[in-house]
Amino acid sequence: MTIEWAWISDHAGDLTTLTLSHLQAALTAVLLGLLISLPLAVLAHRVRPLRGFLLGLSNVLFTIPSIAVFVLLLPVSGLTRTTTVIGLTIYTLVVLLRNTVEGLDSVPAKAREAAIAMGTRPLRTLLTVELPLALPVIMAGVRIATVMSISLVSVATYIGDGGLGQLFTDGFQRNFPTPVVVGVVLTLLLALVADALLVAVQYVLTPWTRQRHPKSGKA
Repeated sequence: MTIEWAWISDHAGDLTTLTLSHLQAALTAVLLGLLISLPLAVLAHRVRPLRGFLLGLSNVLFTIPSIAVFVLLLPVSGLTRTTTVIGLTIYTLVVLLRNTVEGLDSVPAKAREAAIAMGTRPLRTLLTVELPLALPVIMAGVRIATVMSISLVSVATYIGDGGLGQLFTDGFQRNFPTPVVVGVVLTLLLALVADALLVAVQYVLTPWTRQRHPKSGKA
């Protein structure tokens, strides 16, 4: 397999456009997934009978093949970026909802009780105590959802979108491996960079998780 390096330099502008389009679709889906999953997770955490229903529903949605989801959405939103984003958002909900619920479950009861004893209202307790303490688990879900979305955007090529996935289609149709290899490499780089940035964000937002090891000294 031979890589045509001249093709890469000649199409640098197109590759940049496709990469940005790919990233936009993935990040939009993750953001929408967060906005939807956070209130649902709080509801599932507070109202136990709803917990099994919401988590079960998200699991059922996850079993639907991605191509089938996009096809089912076509009569509603057509061959548009909206179809791509809605489909990806559905898949992010599975990870984000479950991780947010588990994160809230992991908050020590004593932390909540201390907040209540200080007269803190339930909403403020959620925002200033529960969610911050649940953040490490939530961020783990965000990282998984982001990488998953970046990988799934390419599937939307079948409905005329797909970002870097268009390189796969182009390469296969012309029996030209260079676009395929470039698409794979750029997709992997996007996933790695996005994950690294999210790790840095989590590090900044959760200073209490950093353990300080006392320096050993001679007596």
